Amino acid sequence: MFRPALLLGLLISTAAIAQDAPPAPAPAAPTAAELQMRNGELNAVLPPAQAAMKAHVMFLASDAMRGRDAGSPEYDIAANYVASQFYAAGLRPAGDDGSYLQKVPLIKVGPADIGKLSLNGQALTFGQDYLPGVNPAAAETTLAAPVVYVGYGVVSPTRDDYAGLDVRGKIVAVVRGAPDGLDSEEAAHFGGLPAKAAIAKAKGAIGIIALQTPEVSVRMPMAKTVATAQPTSVTWAEADGKGHIMGGGVPTLATLSAAGAEKLFAGSGMSWAKAATALSGKGKFRGTALKPTLAVAIKTVTTPLPSYNVAGILPGSDPTVAPETVVLSAHLDHVGVGSPNKKGDTIYNGAMDNAVGIASLIEEAKRFKAAGKAPRRSILFLAVTAEEKGLVGSDYFANNPTIDKARMVADVNLDMPIITYKFTDVIAFGAARSSLGDIVKRAAATAGATFSPDPMPEMALFVRSDHYRFVQQGVPSVFLWPGTSGPGKAAVDAFFANNYHQPSDEVVQGPPIDWESGERFINVNYQIARDIADAPQRPAWNKGDFFGTLYNGYGAK
Repeated sequence: MFRPALLLGLLISTAAIAQDAPPAPAPAAPTAAELQMRNGELNAVLPPAQAAMKAHVMFLASDAMRGRDAGSPEYDIAANYVASQFYAAGLRPAGDDGSYLQKVPLIKVGPADIGKLSLNGQALTFGQDYLPGVNPAAAETTLAAPVVYVGYGVVSPTRDDYAGLDVRGKIVAVVRGAPDGLDSEEAAHFGGLPAKAAIAKAKGAIGIIALQTPEVSVRMPMAKTVATAQPTSVTWAEADGKGHIMGGGVPTLATLSAAGAEKLFAGSGMSWAKAATALSGKGKFRGTALKPTLAVAIKTVTTPLPSYNVAGILPGSDPTVAPETVVLSAHLDHVGVGSPNKKGDTIYNGAMDNAVGIASLIEEAKRFKAAGKAPRRSILFLAVTAEEKGLVGSDYFANNPTIDKARMVADVNLDMPIITYKFTDVIAFGAARSSLGDIVKRAAATAGATFSPDPMPEMALFVRSDHYRFVQQGVPSVFLWPGTSGPGKAAVDAFFANNYHQPSDEVVQGPPIDWESGERFINVNYQIARDIADAPQRPAWNKGDFFGTLYNGYGAK
């Protein structure tokens, strides 16, 4: 499921110089008692619809799939399984070359060495003053330019951190995060390096560097950052072979420690400590052109990691709106094999995250076939890769769709629906931003569930799963979840505390899965997709909505 660190700029952030971790040991063999429990659970008789859903999850979250890590042979097997199920559901191929598979040219990206940074010819020290960045678009990046400090680097209808500053041909220095006072979803958008890099590019900058505040340096000293930074990240390759910079911004050249930032501010009439204090709201923030010239030389290593999205389409029946396409998405990948738990299990099966979402997608497609009535608009069923790497597979599809991009009118995303309890309501993150909200409310009522507002707005989940990549193309989108009324909150809290991204997220030895709730979740999803596809009007952003306006979405202006 959604990974906050990745969405805060992992793809273009700095990384420690390290080798990939060695393969983890195989999980310990189950005891006889555990095998007996497994057999009893797996042989339980369920109604056909629930049994079908469980069968998909049993296969996709089995140990044989080894956590479905994007780019692995096991992920490819899972992708072909989903393709076969799309065929059985009566969907037409919507991938490459008449197939259900869209090849996604994933690449692993990392620094080749420690790089070189200097201020007015004075070398900075790796691991003390800086960590090198990566530039997916170039094996070597060498440049020297003045630096302009722009704080959080936010440009919005209510704030402009670039006011009065000329950054053309220069390097922009930013701080991770967002200022107080913003809507939580807007703050999450602006908080990540991709958004800051995109704004910097629009302003004419040639690169950005991230500055560590003195406050952060106390919690996370540079030495600890060096020890814990990810050695590689993942993006996708453009048609010319160059790595895609997520968000389309300038490359992130380095992260400077608080000590390195003080050297950068030397001679500028303001210390970094004072500037950082103003940034926190205890003073008055102002951007400024800094005195030193920063010279940067970094090298980036890329390694192919090809994978696949899976796409099947149900053509619309109404010639007037059939070219319009509703996208139903879910991610197929999980995190693979990792550190063992107390039982010695190293396989992160990803049953709830997101085999349940994929099973829901497959069974939803079958609902349309069983209904005997095609929807007015076309519906694309899309299983994407590399969500756990930073929403990469969905980003590739959204930028390189196998259907007409201009005809994508909505996305409904399914990511880790937690079905360990009897849910009575549903949540649709992002529902308040477009006409999809009203459709979801009506459809949920038809399917016997109430609708609840976002119960955790501080988590900004609207920008943290695959639907966000469609939002960035101007497509009205929502992310659907079972609600947290009644027993829901305790169940969701327990899953996050005990099973999220753990080997225990599996079918039998994980938390008991309520397959009846799974069937109800599928029914709600089907009704939502049916209502969007059959509605008189295509979905529209609310007039003036921040994201709709930012990405020039239908209806926002």
